[in-house]
Amino acid sequence: MEMELAKLTSKGQLTVPVAIRKKMGLKEGDKVVFLSDDDGIRVVNASLLALEKVQKAFAGEAERLNLQTEQDIVDIVKEVRKEMNQERYANFD
Repeated sequence: MEMELAKLTSKGQLTVPVAIRKKMGLKEGDKVVFLSDDDGIRVVNASLLALEKVQKAFAGEAERLNLQTEQDIVDIVKEVRKEMNQERYANFD
């Protein structure tokens, strides 16, 4: 386990040590999330947390839709766009 030290300012601000920023994949302007549970508090890269949630939400969807290749995904996107355009312009006939 690595240990890094950060000092809290009077305004409640912390400077995340360079080694931790690199490990978390943080760059200027990124946001972090503080997660609290019975085991303690974790600081997590907010973008990565959002990506994990999206991945979990879509887990199994590729199999359900029988998407096996990148081309399968391109094809389904084209089909959805075609359907959306047909619906959008149906009232102009």
